[in-house]
Amino acid sequence: MISQILLAFAIGGLICFIGQIMFDIFKLTPAHTMCVLVVAGSILGGFGLFDKLVDFAGMGASLTIASFGNALVNGAMDGAAEFGFWGIFKGILDNVSSGVAAAVIFGFFAAVFFRAKQ
Repeated sequence: MISQILLAFAIGGLICFIGQIMFDIFKLTPAHTMCVLVVAGSILGGFGLFDKLVDFAGMGASLTIASFGNALVNGAMDGAAEFGFWGIFKGILDNVSSGVAAAVIFGFFAAVFFRAKQ
């Protein structure tokens, strides 16, 4: 169990390190960095490599923003398999809809109850 925890920490830390490199060296904004990591997770998921990374690293890969891209691709592929071409659009948000809804709701309440810095 300790080795699994250390491996998850190392892989998750490596993904975060890559994001930090994008910030510091390539001078990307947080939004650009997040988009790059989501697209990378989508590409790895499309080729079936992200699931292998999750099997290897466990939560170290599952908790990163790249897993959001993988979830989008998996939903689209499942929808396409079940409903054909239009299933891509139907299935793309199936796996992540509750998380997106929670982000919108909590973001709304945060905007209502807290003030932004001037």
